[in-house]
Amino acid sequence: MATFTSTLPDSILQQLQEQAKKMSVPKNKIIERALKIYLDQLNRAEYVTSYQQAAQDTDIMNIAEEGMEDYLKQLSE
Repeated sequence: MATFTSTLPDSILQQLQEQAKKMSVPKNKIIERALKIYLDQLNRAEYVTSYQQAAQDTDIMNIAEEGMEDYLKQLSE
């Protein structure tokens, strides 16, 4: 595991210290978990954006519709 040094605004650091004390966990564990959640949310947002862009692309929509038609034919056979 690598070491990372950063600065935080005093108000955030104070909140972090208080929460770590309440939860009886190290501050770095709270930061690690919060960062993981944030990065997961960014990945999901990127995924959603790619689907929104695909929905605007007529070629992709036509391919998807053709694929659904083929799938429905297979189901009925």
